[in-house]
Amino acid sequence: MGRVSSACFISWMYLVYISSGFATSIEPASEFSTFNNIMENATEWMTDLSDIESKFSFRTSEEPEDDLCYIVPGQPETIKECNFNPDTKTFIVIHGWTVTGMFESWVPILETALYDRDPTANVIVVDWLSRAQQHSPTSAAYTKLVGRNVAKFVYWLQMEFVLCGKLHIFWNRMDPAGPSFEYADAQSTLSPDDALFVDVLHTNTRGSPDRSIGIQRPVGHIDIYPNGGTFQPGCDLQNTVLMVATSGLRNMDQIVKCSHERSIHLFIDSLVNQDQESMAYRCSSKDSFNKGMCLSCRKNRCNKVGYGVNKIRTRRSSKMYMKTRNVMPYKVFHYQVKVHFFGKTKLSYTDQPIKISLYGIHGEKENIPYILPALNTNTTMSFLLTTDTDIGELLMVKLLWEKDTLISWPWWNPDTFHIRKLRIKSGERQSKIIFSAKEGEFSYLSRGGEAAVFVKEKEAQSSRKNQRLHKLKMHGSSFKQSTE
Repeated sequence: MGRVSSACFISWMYLVYISSGFATSIEPASEFSTFNNIMENATEWMTDLSDIESKFSFRTSEEPEDDLCYIVPGQPETIKECNFNPDTKTFIVIHGWTVTGMFESWVPILETALYDRDPTANVIVVDWLSRAQQHSPTSAAYTKLVGRNVAKFVYWLQMEFVLCGKLHIFWNRMDPAGPSFEYADAQSTLSPDDALFVDVLHTNTRGSPDRSIGIQRPVGHIDIYPNGGTFQPGCDLQNTVLMVATSGLRNMDQIVKCSHERSIHLFIDSLVNQDQESMAYRCSSKDSFNKGMCLSCRKNRCNKVGYGVNKIRTRRSSKMYMKTRNVMPYKVFHYQVKVHFFGKTKLSYTDQPIKISLYGIHGEKENIPYILPALNTNTTMSFLLTTDTDIGELLMVKLLWEKDTLISWPWWNPDTFHIRKLRIKSGERQSKIIFSAKEGEFSYLSRGGEAAVFVKEKEAQSSRKNQRLHKLKMHGSSFKQSTE
C-alpha cells in the first residue's frame, strides 16, 4: 500500500452516528502499543476494499452541506485531492436511519460546530443513504456492513500514513436504537469492549424495552440519561409541529425523532457553548436523582457531557443523570433542597404546587414551579431543583405554597407548616449551605399565604467558629494535651 505522506497521522477520530451507530475519537499519546496491536491483529478482510458500498464525503467549512470531494478507499490520490490534513483532528460523521432518503438536518449543523471548534480539522461524512432509507429493521441489519465499511476505511487511511503516537479510541454513542438492539448480544450492539472508552447518551427510552426507540440498558463505560432518558423537554407534539411550521417540511421527521436526536444536539451544544458545559451525576436510579441525592463529584461521581467528557474507565457501567433546558444552550444548575416540615396538627397532602425563589451573589431566579409529591407533618423532604440561571453562591431562599382555588375563601383558616431550616447542596459548585428562618426560630409556610423566607446561616457559622476558638484558647489543642 502506497504512502501519501511521511507526516505523522496524529488525529482524533470522532465517529458520530445516531440510531444504530457510534462516535469515536483517536487520541495521540506517548506509546505505540495500541497502534501496533491494531496492525498485528488486522485480518485479511480489512484490506479487501472491493465490497465497500458506503461513500466518504470530505466536507468543508464553506460548504458543509455539499459533497464536493470524495475520499475513495484504495485510491490514495483522492486523499490529496480532497486536501486531507494528516496533522490535525479527524471527525467522521455517520448519519442514521432516514425517512426521507436525505441527510438528517443535524448533519450540517454538527459539521459547522466541529469546524467552529477546530477550524483546521478534517470532517468526513459517511454516506450510506441507499441502505438507511429501507424499512427500519432492514436498515438496522445493514449497520453491521456499514461498520465494516468504516473500519476498512479507517484502517486504509491509517496505513496511508506513517503513524506516530499511541492511539486511544473513545466512543461516544448517540442514543443507541432500541428496536433490534435492546436484547442483542455484545457482538451485535455497542458495548464497553468496543473501545478504550465508550460513553452513551440515552434520550428516547420511553416505552417497553423492545418497543422503545432508544436502547434502555447501559451499554458503555458511562451511560448518561438526560431528563431521565425517556423524553426530552421541548419535544411534545405542540412544539414539534410549531418547529415544522416555522422552519419547513425538512424538519417533518422531528415529530417522531425530536427526543431521539436530542443526543446529537447535546453533543453539538458541548462544541459551541464551551463556557456552559452541562454536567451529569452518577446515581443508582432516576428516582434517587430526582430527590437530589446524587449531586456529589467525589471519586468521579460527576462528569462533563459531550465533547469535553472526562474519559474515565470503570469496571462496571456508570449510570449518570442530568436535567436540561428545552433549547440550546441546554445547561442547567442542579440543587438538592432538603426541608423538614413541623406542624401543630397532623397534615397530609399529595401533589402540592409550590414556587421557589433563589437569590445569590450573581443574580436571582424567582418563582421556580415545583410539585411536591407529598407534604406531611413531621417529615423530611428532599427534592431536585434546577434553574438555567447562574445565581452564584446562594444568599436567600423563598418558599411559596400556592393556594387551592377550590377552597380559597377569605374566612378559611389555611393549613400551616413550620420550617426551621433549609439545607441546599449545589451540584455545579459542590457547596452545602444551611438556611435559617429570616425572623425568629421558624418560618411559616401557609397555603395561599406569604412566602417563607430563609437566609444563609452566617451568624451560626461565625458562632461555631468562635466556640472552637474559645475551646482552643481555654483547653489547648489535643496535640498539646497529649504531649504534656
